[in-house]
Amino acid sequence: MAIREIVKEGDELLRKKSKVVKNFDENLWCILVDMAESMYKNRGMGLAGVQVGVLKRIVVMEVNGAFFEMINPEIVSMRGEVEDEEACLSVPNRRGVVVRPEEVTVKFQDIFGYDMTITGEGNFARCVCHELDHLDGILYIDKIIKKPKGKK
Repeated sequence: MAIREIVKEGDELLRKKSKVVKNFDENLWCILVDMAESMYKNRGMGLAGVQVGVLKRIVVMEVNGAFFEMINPEIVSMRGEVEDEEACLSVPNRRGVVVRPEEVTVKFQDIFGYDMTITGEGNFARCVCHELDHLDGILYIDKIIKKPKGKK
């Protein structure tokens, strides 16, 4: 497989809405493997398809030691609010505080097209929201409410 280049802020591709995946085939599986390798190589927690130039509704994440591949993900419920710092592979060398839900339930399809639903909190909820925003052309910098503590 291959490490893919991360699309950076300023590239208009990041502001486009990703398309629903309809074909669950080897091409999709190869893209997901490339995304995972690219995420790990760049020391990320999550990566959306658009961040490697693929306008498909696909996300890979590793949170608290668990790896997730989500195809056509949708948040179906949210609970609570938490302020915390975020960063992004597409926006290097910047951080900001963003309000996200404390808990989310997300439905998605796995690599074979089977429907899945997961509820998670903390870093899982934050990462899901961050990556799903990418699928709709939204960057975390659009939602920053303040700079991290100790930063000017």
